[in-house]
Amino acid sequence: MQLGTRWSVGGQPPARLAEALVVAVRGVEDELAAASVDVSTWGWTLTFLEGKPIVTLDDGTSIHLDDAGRAQVTNPDDAAEED
Repeated sequence: MQLGTRWSVGGQPPARLAEALVVAVRGVEDELAAASVDVSTWGWTLTFLEGKPIVTLDDGTSIHLDDAGRAQVTNPDDAAEED
């Protein structure tokens, strides 16, 4: 069993987080900063589904690794457009 963890936006991600996920997290944070979004109270949550890491931002943005080990970012706005 693997336990998840939380950390603040802009904070240090867990050391066990795959580098591809760390890069994707930083990319999302950079986009939010460029858009001047106030994320001062936001955090990331690392959980595991069937042993695979999933990182979720408080706004619903999620990041997971695909079968090739590449980070895939899903924005909550993208999901709303599919409905």
